[in-house]
Amino acid sequence: EACRIKSPLDHSHMDSSEVTATSRHYVDRLFDPDPQKVLQGVIDMKNAVIGNNKQKANLIVLGAVPRLLYLLQQPTSSLELRTECAVVLGSLAMGTENNIKSLVDCHIIPALLQGLLCQDLKFIEACLRCLRTVFISPVTPVQLLFTDPTVIPHLMSLLSRSQRTQEYITQIFSHCCKTPEHQMILYNHGAIQNIAPLLMSPSYKVQMQALKCFSVLAYENTQVSMTLVNVLVDGELLTQVFVKMMQRDRPIEMQLTAAKCLTYMCRAGAIRTDDTCIIMKTLPCLVRMCSKERLLEERVEGAETLAYLMEPDVELQRIASITDHLVAMLADYFKYPSSVSAIADIKRVHTFIFILIPLAVSA
Repeated sequence: EACRIKSPLDHSHMDSSEVTATSRHYVDRLFDPDPQKVLQGVIDMKNAVIGNNKQKANLIVLGAVPRLLYLLQQPTSSLELRTECAVVLGSLAMGTENNIKSLVDCHIIPALLQGLLCQDLKFIEACLRCLRTVFISPVTPVQLLFTDPTVIPHLMSLLSRSQRTQEYITQIFSHCCKTPEHQMILYNHGAIQNIAPLLMSPSYKVQMQALKCFSVLAYENTQVSMTLVNVLVDGELLTQVFVKMMQRDRPIEMQLTAAKCLTYMCRAGAIRTDDTCIIMKTLPCLVRMCSKERLLEERVEGAETLAYLMEPDVELQRIASITDHLVAMLADYFKYPSSVSAIADIKRVHTFIFILIPLAVSA
């Protein structure tokens, strides 16, 4: 009941006609004594909320969330009903940040994590998809993933269940890994050996999420980076796998993330700055990311990663300065103000000045 009152949305501007009779009808059906009618009610609710943020907000205000969570956790609820409840909750989570706050306030995270103990794969996937949506929101406290020490090992054990579990779990990990402590919790629970094989997945989404996991695990972490250098995937060193992922025929997102992994491993002291995988592969890849053909976001990300890679090493700065007219490419940035915001422009200019000064000196 507390959830119903404690909604962070400001609904003072909604008149009673806006909190529609239909929304009320959907919620009322969740309390029907006939389980079959409840199931049909949840399915109808699922179809009503897809792409409709106003309907999502109405249902949250009217108290649908505590009831859906109750049905999801009831041992007497059928698996189909529990799965449909998880799907609807996932759909509500795809609304606004206020929706996410309401769901978190209703303790959706512990309820869904509990749901993962069920054996049914479809239900597990629905819970994970919803958890993924909740955790990737900036308003969700990531610490909630690490509160119960049994959660991370259980998630690791679910990685082998399906491509969907692999995609959602690795995405949750890469979004929630924010501190050295988080890195070490994942590392100590076997993140590296469990996630490395996923780089060979036939699913691009799984490959990308695994790659993003390695970039957040390696960032400024010597222990993780030193371990990664010695990891074999299908008989091939992980660094070589990353090098292949930087090839020009791979998607830009993949090239950039693989370059970040190698950059972070290099900065953490696990790869020498004069290693061929840095000089011949990572550096040229990041320089490519700065070209005019790339989207602004890609150019900024590429330039920031390049700046981070070169910062402590004069020789890398010198090599970069003579690579592919980098100085001229970066100078182009100053000609095109972005449409994003003044703050984005200032940040961009800082990044490029940061790169250009050492480059100019080296040249």
